[in-house]
Amino acid sequence: MKYSSQLIEKAVESFSSLPGIGKKTALRLALHLLNKDPDWVQSFSDSFTRLRNELKECAECHNLGDDEICAICADKRRDNGLLCIVETIRDLMAIEETGHFQGVYHVVGGLISPIDGIGPDQLHIDDLARRIEEKGIREIVLAISPNIEGETTMFYIAKRLQHLPVRISTISRG
Repeated sequence: MKYSSQLIEKAVESFSSLPGIGKKTALRLALHLLNKDPDWVQSFSDSFTRLRNELKECAECHNLGDDEICAICADKRRDNGLLCIVETIRDLMAIEETGHFQGVYHVVGGLISPIDGIGPDQLHIDDLARRIEEKGIREIVLAISPNIEGETTMFYIAKRLQHLPVRISTISRG
């Protein structure tokens, strides 16, 4: 599509580089921003700049947060003896959305996949044993995809933690 402005074209290119945003939606979003108050657009822009520059990875669970320790790990009302292991932050957010899990999390950051060159060393698995021992975790719930890479990852984690006095379970599947 031809645009009357290189600025519009650049904005459309930027929006359409996002997942799930095609050229038509990108154009609609760019034109929408043109109709908004300049202060609102600046605030909108600043929120993404701050997101990119100020967001931190939790030193405890590898979730994202505003501080060195995320709001979930810092919440004293949580059951710190119950640990849910998830692949990604998106998975953590999906479980949190249900409002039913009151423990804490550990984000491993992906799955073991030798074909893709991803081994345990590329994931946040090494600090699990330390965390279990230091925090007195009594139960682990593995909330990991039931595909071959997920099964491999769960098997590896279970083997790695078998010497610790912790109960390991998985979420229901079906």
